[in-house]
Amino acid sequence: MSVRTLPLLFLNLGGEMLYILDQRLRAQNIPGDKARKVLNDIISTMFNRKFMEELFKPQELYSKKALRTVYDRLAHASIMRLNQASMDKLYDLMTMAFKYQVLLCPRPKDVLLVTFNHLDAIKEFIRDSPTILHQVDETFRQLTEVYGSLSAGEFQLIRQTLLIFFQDLHIRVSIFLKDRVQNSNGRFVLPVSGPVPWGTEVPGLIRMFNNRGKEVKKVRFEHGGNYVTAPKEGSFELYGDRVLKLGTNMYSVNRPVETHMSGASKNLASRTEENITPNPLAKEELNFLARLMGGMEIKKPSGPEPGFRLNLFTTDEEEEQAALTRPEELSYEVINIQATQDQQRNKELARIMGEFEITDQPRWSTSKGEDLLAMMDEL
Repeated sequence: MSVRTLPLLFLNLGGEMLYILDQRLRAQNIPGDKARKVLNDIISTMFNRKFMEELFKPQELYSKKALRTVYDRLAHASIMRLNQASMDKLYDLMTMAFKYQVLLCPRPKDVLLVTFNHLDAIKEFIRDSPTILHQVDETFRQLTEVYGSLSAGEFQLIRQTLLIFFQDLHIRVSIFLKDRVQNSNGRFVLPVSGPVPWGTEVPGLIRMFNNRGKEVKKVRFEHGGNYVTAPKEGSFELYGDRVLKLGTNMYSVNRPVETHMSGASKNLASRTEENITPNPLAKEELNFLARLMGGMEIKKPSGPEPGFRLNLFTTDEEEEQAALTRPEELSYEVINIQATQDQQRNKELARIMGEFEITDQPRWSTSKGEDLLAMMDEL
């Protein structure tokens, strides 16, 4: 497992989240000033300096539910609110989109180009906000500094870590199904055509050498695909042609997007339900959440501007039905962490989570602080 994976995972999932929210804000005809405020608030929180400092520290990936909690708070960093079913759908879309992008990366290093595509698009959302734009550019600089000198082997380890994180997720997405890049069981279809990775040759030729390194024989074979040489390498500079299109906004054309759990995924989920046995990493995960969420510094909205609810479904009835039919073990409403008692850390996390609450006051008592499950549930 690579300890350099978390920033790439967070930034790419965050980019996909912003694409989806932007599409839904437009689809629901939210006034332009409110929509801009939502995106600006979320991006400002996402790229907060202290938060980025915590994010870029070398560390192992934690559970999907722990990361989901961070995105839940991030999505509610402005005046917008999402119901549980809409938040579930949002997270499903985010994860499946980035999983697809990781699978299709020609080279492991190209996951960095995917990240830059997300950052380029995010900068378009905030082009009229120079302060937030500076925050994004600073994160770009950090990415270049940390990942610019990594070897191909280190990027391969990062890619494998990402694929392990996504390996049990097989959620069907309507866009992918219509474009025939995803099967009905939720698994993606890998192409056998298009450009090969930069710096490699089109398959179809085997060269044989003698013990002196001299080529003595060539054998051609049918590879069954339709490959071409890559035209050029994507740019890793602040401004440049990334060449790779993975990570760009697939919602720029307004299309309805639905998610469905495949039968295989439901069965797998039921077999992999979280064990109630204490996890030896639970305390570290608790500390991770406290540090990461503490760095967010979500500010409470000022002024009398009312909030609004965003629905990721076509109608309220569809949203209610989705909430009823989603398997319980796939709900991200709570985090099941049975940690050893650590009152000081729990109080700190309770304080941080209390700062995230914008409208309703938290209702937990100090006696409930030792169980993160209960504490998250009551927010």
